[in-house]
Amino acid sequence: MCHDPPVRRRSALTAVLIGAALWAAIASAGAPSAGAQAPITAAVGSTPVGQPLAPGFVGVSLEYSALHVYTGRDPNAVNPVLLHLIGALAGGDPPVIRIGGNSADATWWPMRGVIPPGGVSYALTPGWLRTTHALAAALGARMIMDINLAAGRPALAATEARAILHGVGRQYIEAIEVGNEPDLYSQYQWYRDRHRRVFHARGASYGLTQFISDFSRWRAALPTVPLAGPATAQLTWLSGLGQLIAAEPTLHMITIHRYPLRAGVQDPSSPLFPSILNLLGDQSSSAIAQSVAPYAAQAHAAGLPFRLDELNSASHSGQFGVSNTFASALWVLDTLFNLASVGVDGVNVHSLPHARYELFSFSHHRRHPWSAFVHPEYYGMLMFSEAFPSGAQLLPVTAPAGPVKIWATTAPVIGSSVSTTRVVLINKDVAAAHDVQVQVPGAGATPASLESLQAPSATSTSGVTLGAQSFGSATTSGTLAAPRTQAISASGGVYSITLPPASAVLLTQ
Repeated sequence: MCHDPPVRRRSALTAVLIGAALWAAIASAGAPSAGAQAPITAAVGSTPVGQPLAPGFVGVSLEYSALHVYTGRDPNAVNPVLLHLIGALAGGDPPVIRIGGNSADATWWPMRGVIPPGGVSYALTPGWLRTTHALAAALGARMIMDINLAAGRPALAATEARAILHGVGRQYIEAIEVGNEPDLYSQYQWYRDRHRRVFHARGASYGLTQFISDFSRWRAALPTVPLAGPATAQLTWLSGLGQLIAAEPTLHMITIHRYPLRAGVQDPSSPLFPSILNLLGDQSSSAIAQSVAPYAAQAHAAGLPFRLDELNSASHSGQFGVSNTFASALWVLDTLFNLASVGVDGVNVHSLPHARYELFSFSHHRRHPWSAFVHPEYYGMLMFSEAFPSGAQLLPVTAPAGPVKIWATTAPVIGSSVSTTRVVLINKDVAAAHDVQVQVPGAGATPASLESLQAPSATSTSGVTLGAQSFGSATTSGTLAAPRTQAISASGGVYSITLPPASAVLLTQ
């Protein structure tokens, strides 16, 4: 979970009221109906661009101290609903799961005769390791495990890493990530003592140079294992990414965290203010991708993958009335495409029990099966996974700027010389429908199919459907029934599609 520099907080109710007022202003702005507007025209190109999508592009990020809420505590009966939900996002590939967040720098493996540092509040146990091993084994997962840097003790981190490698299984460890958002160590309190004195993980002068020195010390103490970092909350340190790469030739993966909005910002005119208007704006999707694009390219030039292994809508566990609404599904769908388009190799969307941006909420009682409420954002992630399977490539799209976003992919059909073309159209306009005429290569006499992602409104927190199917108020399977699609034929190679307000469709031909 992103720390972010401390900000003045407004009550959750006040923030929601302001966000609702902004949305109401948009909805009442007198936008013309779709029939009164000229149709949007777009064209999909035929030559793929960019790299094939890496397996496990869409993953989840979970906290150490809350993992058992999702998995349960019985390694012989890991929550099957969770397994299906995570597995669906990976589309049959081994999923990438990151365990970390704020809890990473509060976690340790107890050492005999050693008193835990003041900021350590969560102890790993053999039971925790067995359950996490069972989770990884059931999914064939590739795990990114974040270890404690804040405590300032390499020996503590090394003991923790050895316990993880042994207990979870080295074969499932993609990388050990060193620390969580160290660029904020000097700004955000690590803990308070019993006298209420505030302690920071590092002093005010702590910067990238000091972090690189720490990273080297940790690497020397750790068992031989692939390492990831710098796991920063902001982009400031990335201006020195070359310095980190040069200093650590054994670095396995570059990781960073991004949250476009900040819960707690109280100025509605701020681009960081957590509202639906801001979440659906380009600054929260395409701008995020463009800001990291140079660093992804720099990592690739050094032969390293570049992963956003913690992402969600708003920091500080999200904003009620924004992060938990259907708007988050449209935001994450568009944002994942934007990140893939600039060469990002993978994204882990963060989830935390009771957070406003939680992906799924579970209940489990003795003699009763696991059940889950699946929140809107997950549906957007699932549509992305359907539209952009691993190995597929983007196709160029020519379309006007505006609230309708169009993405296209192509993927070879296994055992055939033909390819499947998929086009996603996202209407981020919460007030108006839009007619779109999209030209797609290869459109012919055979009808294509349309699969819709919809909800009653952008502010809906339930009632979401994907392909006219829903997990409903509770699912005990974690799987959706086969989508119900609509056949659509092209005229002169052009499909005519009407997008309701705040909706998305997947066209497959």
